[in-house]
Amino acid sequence: MKIYRIHALICAGAQCIAAGGNGFEDALKDELKKHELLKEVNIIETGCMGSCQLGPLMAVYPEGVIYTKLKPEDAKEIVEEHFLKGRAVKRLMWKEKETVLPSLSEIPFFAKQTKIVLRNCGIINPEDINEYIAQGGYEALGKALTEMTREDVIQVVKDSGLRGRGGAGFPTGKKWQLAYEQDSPIKYIVCNADEGDPGAYMNRSVLEGDPHSVLEGMTIAGYAIGAQKGFIYVRAEYPLAVKRLEIAIKQAKQAGLLGKNILGTNFSFDIELRIGAGAFVCGEETALINSIEGKRGEPRKKPPFPVQKGVFGFPTVINNVETLANIPVIIEKGAKFFRSFGTEKSPGTKVFALAGKVNITGLVEVPLGTPLRTIIYDIGGGIPEGHSFKAAQTGGPSGGVIPSQYIDVPMDYESLTSLGAIMGSGGLIVMDETSCMVDVAKFFLKFTVDESCGKCTPCREGTRQMLNILERITSGKGQMEDLELLEKLGNTIKLASLCGLGQTAPNPVLTTLRYFRDEYIAHIKDKKCPSNVCKLSSEVKNERKVFNRSSS
Repeated sequence: MKIYRIHALICAGAQCIAAGGNGFEDALKDELKKHELLKEVNIIETGCMGSCQLGPLMAVYPEGVIYTKLKPEDAKEIVEEHFLKGRAVKRLMWKEKETVLPSLSEIPFFAKQTKIVLRNCGIINPEDINEYIAQGGYEALGKALTEMTREDVIQVVKDSGLRGRGGAGFPTGKKWQLAYEQDSPIKYIVCNADEGDPGAYMNRSVLEGDPHSVLEGMTIAGYAIGAQKGFIYVRAEYPLAVKRLEIAIKQAKQAGLLGKNILGTNFSFDIELRIGAGAFVCGEETALINSIEGKRGEPRKKPPFPVQKGVFGFPTVINNVETLANIPVIIEKGAKFFRSFGTEKSPGTKVFALAGKVNITGLVEVPLGTPLRTIIYDIGGGIPEGHSFKAAQTGGPSGGVIPSQYIDVPMDYESLTSLGAIMGSGGLIVMDETSCMVDVAKFFLKFTVDESCGKCTPCREGTRQMLNILERITSGKGQMEDLELLEKLGNTIKLASLCGLGQTAPNPVLTTLRYFRDEYIAHIKDKKCPSNVCKLSSEVKNERKVFNRSSS
């Protein structure tokens, strides 16, 4: 085994690559070659390290120093000062309030997280199965196949209390149990990687940074319910995730961890990628099934549910990326370990894509039940430029807003539902006082209108009418009766729509009406946007009058 003096972990997640990470890596290799250090410095391309806003990133061990916002021209200084002389380059290190933080263990963004799903992201090379195995990868699969019955596996997952991380929060073990009980010679496991919420990239980062954790989780699920094949339905907009999944599947097959007679047992399981064309509605499980089958991506009526009649008419378990990435840890460390995090009804951790008006954006994994304030201020570093927290949108277009008076709400399924919001897949957008809540509601509703498949009338026509009303209000042409009409339409659409897209589409409007009704009234009565975001017709006219006076 080769021994290196220095390990340089370079983030090769999509965000850091887009920010120029490849250019820095090439420059670093050139400098190492120039100084004859290639045999002493081990360069490892990892997945996302989490703090996407500060990329390109590089962590250097054994010190644990992390460098941010790297450029190709920084490579020379790092090699000559740090790698040759042992002096970390302070100007490039992580800073908070102008204070240099010397290592990851002292940076709140990292130190205050609890990583189960993201346990390997940013630490291993995702294109090398040996690095996953070195971190304990595939031990859970070996344990399940050689020490546990199918019933044992399902019981552990049930005991863990793991709930689906794709949005609905349905108990994973219960779903597996229902599929296991179906009398069918063919069953399927589907990984839903059709992540489409604006600003959400939790699943993509797991697939890019730790694809084998998902493959292992799927294979264990296949064993549990008696399936011999699985599909990963992933968006075509995720080319890096697709590439790394293809590499991981190939490596797993070569190692005897996928395919026939896995680990010498009589259990066989294979995984196939299916590439989605980007329709948001295909994140809904029955629309996803249609797409896998080569049909138009639109939802089906339920029942029957997928566990009864799914892909090609056979019982199918559909779990999202984050749910499946939890499975190896639960099997290896047990239900009690998993339950040591989170709350009684919402055990474990949750990955959030922290975005918006916050100092440090990126991926955050915390125990369920962690207060929203902790995520925004302790981990995210607070609101920029001295502004104040106004609201947070959770759950993307299907979610709702949490106003400032509830900033200490525990981030778990029940608490968010009680406020009219939802956990969703983990999108978390922070807003300050410069954000107009009517405009926010309009933005998300426009997204769902554009993404509606058009199959059912409540969603197709109802959301369009709600959007028309919001556009009237934000242009200064709204009437007070519009508010009551918005609420009636929203509640009707929630009840009457065929699938989850339509059933949750009114949430951003209904929650902003609930908590920020005064802003709607200001737009209608005063013809003013309190946050100066919307250009109302009366304001435009007044501006013209002022301009005409000044020009004359």
